[in-house]
Amino acid sequence: MKYDFTSIMERKGKDAIALDNLGVGFAPGVPKDGFDAIPMWIADMNFPLCPTIPEAIIERAKEPHYGYFSPRQEYFDEIIRWQETRNGVRGLTKEHIGYENGVLGGVVSALNVLCSRGDNVLLHSPTYIGFTASLTNNGYNIVHSPLVKDEQDIWRMDFADMEKKIVENKIHAMVFCSPHNPCGRVWERWELEKVMELCEKYDVKVVSDEIWSDIILAGHKHIPTQMTNEWARQNVVAMYAPSKTFNLAGLVGSYHIIYNKTLRERVEKESSLGHYNSMNLLSMYALIGAYKPEGYEWADELRETITGNVDWAVDYIRNHFEGVEVSKPQGTYMLFVDCTKWCATHNKTIEDVERACWDVGVAIQDGRMFHGPCHLRMNLALPLSRVQEAFHRLDQYVFNA
Repeated sequence: MKYDFTSIMERKGKDAIALDNLGVGFAPGVPKDGFDAIPMWIADMNFPLCPTIPEAIIERAKEPHYGYFSPRQEYFDEIIRWQETRNGVRGLTKEHIGYENGVLGGVVSALNVLCSRGDNVLLHSPTYIGFTASLTNNGYNIVHSPLVKDEQDIWRMDFADMEKKIVENKIHAMVFCSPHNPCGRVWERWELEKVMELCEKYDVKVVSDEIWSDIILAGHKHIPTQMTNEWARQNVVAMYAPSKTFNLAGLVGSYHIIYNKTLRERVEKESSLGHYNSMNLLSMYALIGAYKPEGYEWADELRETITGNVDWAVDYIRNHFEGVEVSKPQGTYMLFVDCTKWCATHNKTIEDVERACWDVGVAIQDGRMFHGPCHLRMNLALPLSRVQEAFHRLDQYVFNA
């Protein structure tokens, strides 16, 4: 490969929550003596950045002024080119794009336009913890429609349940996750068409979180929700960011795409009310650096690397951890691992499993926060050698101890 996805980075003590916050709040516990921590919980990556990102930041930082500024035309041009090249988007213009400090803040701003506080909002479960916190904190009631696994062990939406929940709970807004976090589903066109058909039938507006849309594994293709049909184009607020793709969360910076002029103006007005939603100068240059031609190559190599890691990890689980189940993700770099059968067989709780993992430095995340009753959430965005070391520890000290 042209870029480095094998070096083991030293992140401890260098402002990385993944390692510096172990044992704090809901973070994994610190490992016992003799084990180093392998960060597999928080959703950031353990690979060096695409080189054009720090190059763009450093070049701009040399200019001795950091005062008030307006977004460069180049910022919008790079987003338009990225969306067209990666996702086949046509007709996107500067006017359709709006800055957001973060996807979750953008989701809340959109809901504040589409709903009243106290309204019911439809989400699928398992559910990203960020949705749970941000919606609840802002006065919305979450109504879950559980995903179900089919005969091929693929997570699917239950459209009958969705329709039932929409009608019974008088729902007029839905937060959609594409690709899905934490399950890793990359929705097929027929699935998106069914969702939009239901939403149009009951006038349910959609906020679509597509922050993971660049991390699609081999054999799958992301379809932007707004590209489903014309109704979706006019009634879906889509949220994107380079932060997951290029590991830029610490710089802050996301964006929305809204084609409907009236809806767009109302969301932008809502986002402006707190006077907090302002672009950072250097995060703008980070996006510009990420979306250079080298960034396209880097993202392709990232997808190849993550595909290999996922294939290796899923095969290892199925061949070595009897009673542990996992549906192979189609996107994201996260695994959502079901330990229900293993725990029942071994008379253990999921807390027992988590503590055993943390003790040997495998810093996984508690899946119950994502509405997985006996689940672990595992980040595989590490060099394969670190993934293999983690799973060998799980084999020796946890699942086959």
